[in-house]
Amino acid sequence: MDFLDLVTQVIDLRSFSNLWYWIVLAILWSTLSHWVLGVPFHIVQRARRGDEDSLRDMRALAEINARRILDFAELSGIAMVAASCFVVTSLVILGWGYRVEFCQALVLLLLPLILVTALSVRTAMVLRDTGFENLAIRLRNHRLLVQGVGIVFIFVTALWGMYVNVSVSRLY
Repeated sequence: MDFLDLVTQVIDLRSFSNLWYWIVLAILWSTLSHWVLGVPFHIVQRARRGDEDSLRDMRALAEINARRILDFAELSGIAMVAASCFVVTSLVILGWGYRVEFCQALVLLLLPLILVTALSVRTAMVLRDTGFENLAIRLRNHRLLVQGVGIVFIFVTALWGMYVNVSVSRLY
């Protein structure tokens, strides 16, 4: 038995039946919903309760990260959109056109990331244009949107993963 046979027997290389894929999915959505525009959500909660230090920290972090996000979007936004479209389109063709399960799994991770990035750019623009007024409320609303996207894509990923696992099952 050579090394490659040993690796493929020990590690399941299929994506949707692999526990590591689901762990990555859980960590991804946990991180995306905790860090709202680069601000940890517990700071937002403390600021909403009236903690002055948390309010200053929240505003400083939000201003820094909103400026960073908008600078990146203005400098290389078009190139990133083009590259993202190319990568996702290539993965969709490989995943569903050629039935490569790993590419399907990557699409179901990357598409919501792109959507959350677009929501973050939009929220950063709104915050900049309003002078960071009602910051805690806007960050909470952004978090709710991110969690909504997460719920939808986790559900879609779970359904597609179950379909793939059943259709590839050895029971048939």
